[in-house]
Amino acid sequence: MQAFLSKLDEHLRTKRADYYAALQPGLSAEAIMALEQTYKVTLPADLRALYQWKNGQQEDTYEAFVNNSMFLSLQYALDTASELTGMIGTDFEMENWWHPSWIPLWHNGGGDYICYDTAGVFTGIKGQLIEFWHADNDRDTIAPDLTSFINSINQLYATTAPKDFDEYFEVKTPDGYPKGNFAGEPGKR
Repeated sequence: MQAFLSKLDEHLRTKRADYYAALQPGLSAEAIMALEQTYKVTLPADLRALYQWKNGQQEDTYEAFVNNSMFLSLQYALDTASELTGMIGTDFEMENWWHPSWIPLWHNGGGDYICYDTAGVFTGIKGQLIEFWHADNDRDTIAPDLTSFINSINQLYATTAPKDFDEYFEVKTPDGYPKGNFAGEPGKR
């Protein structure tokens, strides 16, 4: 994971310097542990590595990190996950509309997220990335793991000129993805 994050860091510094400057410094292991204790979660190693690299983007920066979505700070991500989990059974009555094992990492500002799935809902693959749409029940798995997704971002940067980045660019999903899932379908637990 570290090699992929180093490559991403290089791409962002050279191809999107203004955006790179808006990324927040990474968190220390102690800061991550404190958030884990506060939110009663244990982050997998790859997710810890992501947030030790950078802690999301500044909240007043609205440029996309990936797929028209902004990179959330870890506290914001865990707070959002906690809030959405609290809505299960009341606002979210359909199975897997939201799942307690999902941690939103990126959001489009309109209630839609790209989430890290710590349980492997739908496929049984822990660490996969799921798209959560607030207004429909599509829950596509867009990558088998965070490393593959970061690698896909790196491939985009390696093949795209700086002038070709605009407010919306989309990363090509790894081979075999996306996998179509829908809220209302039972997940693997």
